[in-house]
Amino acid sequence: MNFIGDFHIHSHYSRATSKELNPENLDSWARIKGVKIVGSGDFTHPGWLKELKQKLEPAEPGLFKLKDTYKNTANLSFPIPPDGQVRFILTSEISNIYKKTDKVRKVHNVIFAPDFYTVEKIQHKLSKIGNITADGRPIFGLDSRDLLELVLDVSKDNLLVPAHIWTPWFSALGDKSGFDSIKECYGDLAAYIKAVETGLSTDAPMHWMCSFLDNYTLISNSDAHSPEKLGRNANLFNTEISYYGIVEAIKTGNPKHFLGTIDLFPQEGKYHYDGHRKCGICWNPAETLKHNRICTVCGKEITIGVMNRIAQLSDRRDLTKRKNRLPYYSLIPLKEILSEIMSVGPNSKQVANLYNNLVLRAGSEIALLLYLPLSEIKRISNDILFEAIKRMRNREVLLKEGFDGEYGRITLFQKGEVKCFSSQKTLFKDFTTKKQFKRQPVGMVNFNLKEYRQLKKSQIKADLIKDKNAESPFSREDKKIFKELNSEQHKAVEHSSGPVLILAGPGTGKTKTLIHRIANLIKNKSVNPENVLAVTFTNKAANEVNERLRYFLKNRILLSKLTVTTFHSLGFNFLRGNYLKNGKVGFFTIIDEEDKKLILLKNVGCK
Repeated sequence: MNFIGDFHIHSHYSRATSKELNPENLDSWARIKGVKIVGSGDFTHPGWLKELKQKLEPAEPGLFKLKDTYKNTANLSFPIPPDGQVRFILTSEISNIYKKTDKVRKVHNVIFAPDFYTVEKIQHKLSKIGNITADGRPIFGLDSRDLLELVLDVSKDNLLVPAHIWTPWFSALGDKSGFDSIKECYGDLAAYIKAVETGLSTDAPMHWMCSFLDNYTLISNSDAHSPEKLGRNANLFNTEISYYGIVEAIKTGNPKHFLGTIDLFPQEGKYHYDGHRKCGICWNPAETLKHNRICTVCGKEITIGVMNRIAQLSDRRDLTKRKNRLPYYSLIPLKEILSEIMSVGPNSKQVANLYNNLVLRAGSEIALLLYLPLSEIKRISNDILFEAIKRMRNREVLLKEGFDGEYGRITLFQKGEVKCFSSQKTLFKDFTTKKQFKRQPVGMVNFNLKEYRQLKKSQIKADLIKDKNAESPFSREDKKIFKELNSEQHKAVEHSSGPVLILAGPGTGKTKTLIHRIANLIKNKSVNPENVLAVTFTNKAANEVNERLRYFLKNRILLSKLTVTTFHSLGFNFLRGNYLKNGKVGFFTIIDEEDKKLILLKNVGCK
């Protein structure tokens, strides 16, 4: 049987998610979207598991359905398509943060399980390691390899899939805290990894660039944080409706049973390209290489996106060499298409009304976007929507790539082009196209990969020559570190085997010693600048340390990785980081005297 599955989602117990994420709404929105099998998400959380057991009942082997008592009780203001017999499969995402090979690793993994008994056994084991109640997506200081072992020890029927494998901050292959291969991440148990999740900023062809991924099935999921985001990325199957049929299709990637994926255009993902959001810098990998990863506005290292990371590890020039290249379908959410046509926000009432009408006519959103004949689309709507969906299906789109946490923008019409269609007082009228516009299909890789590889090759060659010509044991620049130091200062700067306490009065060169010590640790002792924290009492002193370090550390990358700050700033950043980490929202700041007086008056009545 042909059906669509979206397995990686979340519940209302996860941070930064919608309160509408409950089984009732998931069932309703799955029908609206056209998704047959929905991941439960967050089964490790006791509260969510209790809710799942209360509202779901067994269906086909390893699958569950919403009890009749809860059907059609979702808080929706519009009718939904007829019952599509939605099924739930038990899944959960785990965040693994741990140190391996002298680097902090942050990897997210998705677990599939066949029944509640198995889930409870996983819960029991994890509860001995860390807190499973604080978040729907719990965090453990557990090696990904060890999590895989735990999951397989509970049941061989379980499946673990590395989540959104290229995301910079939390993934198996991410630039910030990932590995260079799946095998490196999962070690001696890597053979049990049969599939990897692509993520919102990538699609299948981008993965075809890396031959070491050839043996993994590429699956795609929405990672939905609200019910309405279901199905934006999903998987296509032709197999029996059961847990075991689905898992077997994922494991083998058999093209008769696993038919491919549905994806947003990867350029819409918020980590597709490199850049600095605050500085307005967005670069493709070749541009980043030209600038040596350094932002031309602020001088700090930019955030490397997934396209760059894939390019770094790619080894394939001809993508057709990848065997089992399954179909992939690119879509733009229907509300975004209607928003562009009508020049109003995607969450506006006008868009919502038309969206509901179209979905009821088509049967589901995905059917309208991908499967419904264009002639039928023209019959139930008009020429302009017909043209929009035709262009989307042909990948004839205009791109503005996402970067550094900012979503990209995919559009179908040039500025003013919509006006070439007649009045749009109502969407359901016959529009007449006054002018034809040519479009070029989007390529699999939308930057000059050849140029990138030539630049990378030249850079590696230059680094080798530089290393070969370097003086030993110290370069000329290194010798400056010890110039003009007295014997006591020299002793403090050279010390590196443990803590050092310097007792000295005013004007004796404490700041100078601190600066020379930092330079010596980085240049002569091979200490990673990311591991150096210099703390002063005043902003003036911190700025002085930064400025004088430029004399020794002329490499802007080294400078950008250093942390030189004041005690107050360090404390502020620590509090703000934990404020955001714990799911708080809103503006975080330091109160002034007036704020303090208001708080005291309100709470204790002081004057």
